Amino acid sequence: MRLLVSVRSAAEAAAAVAGGADIVDAKEPSRGALGAVEPTVLRRIAAALPPGMPVSAALGDFGDPEAAAAAIGRVPCLARGTGPLYLKLGFAGLGEASGVDRVVAAAVAAAAARGDDARVVAAGYADHEEAATIAPELVATLAARRGAAGALVDTWTKDGRDLLQWMPGSRLQRWVRLVHEAGLLAGIAGSLRPSSLPLAQASGADLLGVRGSVCEGGRGGTVRADRVRALRRLLEGERLLTSG
Repeated sequence: MRLLVSVRSAAEAAAAVAGGADIVDAKEPSRGALGAVEPTVLRRIAAALPPGMPVSAALGDFGDPEAAAAAIGRVPCLARGTGPLYLKLGFAGLGEASGVDRVVAAAVAAAAARGDDARVVAAGYADHEEAATIAPELVATLAARRGAAGALVDTWTKDGRDLLQWMPGSRLQRWVRLVHEAGLLAGIAGSLRPSSLPLAQASGADLLGVRGSVCEGGRGGTVRADRVRALRRLLEGERLLTSG
């Protein structure tokens, strides 16, 4: 399982790398679960990463295909070696599968038209009823149908409850299996605590996304290298336990 750390600045990106993050994700937490950073901030974040390191960028929630395509078009091209650029988008407020399908299709087409290694990741919410959108299982199915690179399950509500309080471990495992059977990368996130790592590891997901647990001051605080490093060690310990 690779560790993805969400950052809001180049300084936080450097701390994430120093702590052992595998992927750095650009996100502005004050703008919601998938809040986008400004293009200039994304450039600075990417410039702080080693050449070839994957980077992802949260773009927000979309209910309109044209708006999603335009957002992907506004993401700056990042001249930084061969690392892929993952573009994450969600669908809060969009309660019909047909609408989500159209948004995902437009996003995938817009990413392909960029001419760089941009890849779409469709985000479903474990608390989808709170977000007034469709279930994450259906998001994953539509993502596969439209040619996205991956699916993410996150939490829209940021009130201290973590992913596993909205989505029990057995259901999370089924979701990961569905995503893998569709040939997509499976990412999990959502205020995950260190105590949730055993179940997170057991899910079989490819990526674990964090922010609050590696920040001083919670989700709105500052990413610290020592906290990333401590989480990295916990992940490695869980991996050894599950494989031993």
